[in-house]
Amino acid sequence: MRTIDRIAIIGAGNMGSGIAQKSAQEHFEVQMVDREQQWVDKGKQTISDFLEEAVGRRIFSPTQVEEIRNRVTGVVGTENVASDTDLIIEAVFEDFEVKTEVFEILDEVCDEHTILASNTSSLSVNDLAGAVGRPDRFVGLHFFYHPAKNRLVEIIPAETTTAETLAAVEQYCKTMGKVVIVCKDRPGFVVNRFFVPWLNEACKLLEEGVATTAQIDAVARKAFRIGLGPFALMNLTGSPIAMHSTDYLAAQLDTPRYSATQTLRDLVADGRTWDIDGDEECSEDTATEIRERLLGQVFAVSAQIVAEEICSMEDVDRGAKVGLRWALGPFEIANRIGVKEAVRMAVVYAQKADLELPDWFTEREESFDFSYIDVVEEGSIATVRINRPEAMNALNVTVVSQLGDVLDNLNARDDVTTIALEGAGKAFVAGADVKFFVDKIRANAIPDIYDFTANGHAVLDKLENSPKTTIALTTGLALGGGLELALACDYRVGTRRTQFRFPETSIGIYPGLGGTQRTPRICGIECARFAVLPGNFLDAASAKALGLLTHLVEPSAVESTVSAISSQGKPGEKYPCAPADPEHSVVSFATSFYSDNNIVSLLSGRIPEGYDTEDKMVSRQFKSLSRTAPVALSMASDLLNTATHSDLNSGLESELRGLNTIFSTEDALEGLSALIEGRRPEYSGA
Repeated sequence: MRTIDRIAIIGAGNMGSGIAQKSAQEHFEVQMVDREQQWVDKGKQTISDFLEEAVGRRIFSPTQVEEIRNRVTGVVGTENVASDTDLIIEAVFEDFEVKTEVFEILDEVCDEHTILASNTSSLSVNDLAGAVGRPDRFVGLHFFYHPAKNRLVEIIPAETTTAETLAAVEQYCKTMGKVVIVCKDRPGFVVNRFFVPWLNEACKLLEEGVATTAQIDAVARKAFRIGLGPFALMNLTGSPIAMHSTDYLAAQLDTPRYSATQTLRDLVADGRTWDIDGDEECSEDTATEIRERLLGQVFAVSAQIVAEEICSMEDVDRGAKVGLRWALGPFEIANRIGVKEAVRMAVVYAQKADLELPDWFTEREESFDFSYIDVVEEGSIATVRINRPEAMNALNVTVVSQLGDVLDNLNARDDVTTIALEGAGKAFVAGADVKFFVDKIRANAIPDIYDFTANGHAVLDKLENSPKTTIALTTGLALGGGLELALACDYRVGTRRTQFRFPETSIGIYPGLGGTQRTPRICGIECARFAVLPGNFLDAASAKALGLLTHLVEPSAVESTVSAISSQGKPGEKYPCAPADPEHSVVSFATSFYSDNNIVSLLSGRIPEGYDTEDKMVSRQFKSLSRTAPVALSMASDLLNTATHSDLNSGLESELRGLNTIFSTEDALEGLSALIEGRRPEYSGA
């Protein structure tokens, strides 16, 4: 597969400049193209404004902002795009003729390898592919506003799109940290297929006099657990877009129910926004009608999406949660209110809209089961994707159980030589589900925490003792249990986006899935103390120097690195008990500061002799240690020491034995609760 390095974006408006900005942030070289210099300049200014805001919020430093700006080159005229560009994303008006004119020019000026993509929210990708000279190297993309912030992207391959083209574009989107839904070319694709009629149903409720905009928004916010109701959303994103989108769906799907209401047309014609002020209170009967019509519409259309095999029900929910920021997806909402009740609402709506519902949905009575583990096989390499990006792939009972089942299957197969683990979206795995711990502590059900963790150990053992070569693709964030999952693998491949951290002692507990045992066996006791006790954030270079990363590569080289590792096989020494680069500044500091001679002082809250609190590195460690829970810090230190004089299995048993003690402390509940509530914990040492 040819990798994508050089990008061009045609159109410097809000969407185009946003895609250009995000691409530049992820180190792609970007050309931002428009018809006139003034539009190119405006696009650059839009990017600058967003980046300056990010500096104010301490997301980027001024130096990083300058580097991002320098990766964006302004180009006037589509015909002047560099011929050797790898991927060109057209982001002009949602007009078939305008888009195809752009592609005719690009077909002429671009090299044979260049992939063309259209950022479209509604147009047929197959029709667009038929109008370009390279239908095999063409794909539809649907970025969500704002593309530099919204993590969702829908990839729509045409019937002519080759597997290599799709893989290259998917890798580009993954490098951007996007949550990817690959879907069929059907009107509205996934999210807009149910979301646009949802907006229009709210307009119908208003036009029929059922309730006011304020009342409809209020009921919708509560029913869907969202921050903005449909009318507030249209004010934010633009009512003209809503009108054109719903009319398009009505025509393409031959569903008159979706045609824009007269109230929406009048609003757009007058250039007004919805008046969403006013009394939000309404009768229970009115609230019930609003709620059931909006929910019924979403259930009915979501069932159609799955029946038409546009995507899975998991991806429908993913689209709602990531793209629209709903708390729950349609099928999760159905489970929450009861599937029979959801079916009833969908049937009522379908009768109004003259929609046909699939039997698998209307006849269902039991809750929906969701799969969070995907497996893709290429030759003898099986890539296992933890696909729960809306929760940063956090480990819960279901995910751990499903992962264990998948590993059992792959370990038993003779045709699989390598298992690669990856996480969907920008994270590998961001730890365990903290709410589970809090709920169990408050319910006095700590044995459930023990059982969950013990099962986690059993699943990690399937990696530890796998006959296959195991690789963790830690190309994003790996926290707590996610990092422990990675450490159970033979190899860990990272990129510049890699970040590692053990946050446990700062939230009242200790790493309980092998973090206190595998870490010192990999990088030595001193470096393990540096990583575990204060919970230091480790960037990619530091993680590589410590040995926690075995390979640090460019994003485009991840696939070839996996192939090379697979050919090489299992490592000769998985646990060297020493850092990979003793001369690295972080390793040198960790080895000295967290030595046996200093650890008693550090655990007692004292700066060891010979160290100056004015030193930034020293003061940062001291500050981090002071914010940990005392019992957790002490137990983590003892468990790290265990690794120096016991075998791995005995050390892991020690971790498990301490769980009842640590989760019974007041500090554990305080730390975990504070994390959920977004506040700093106050530890008592109890």
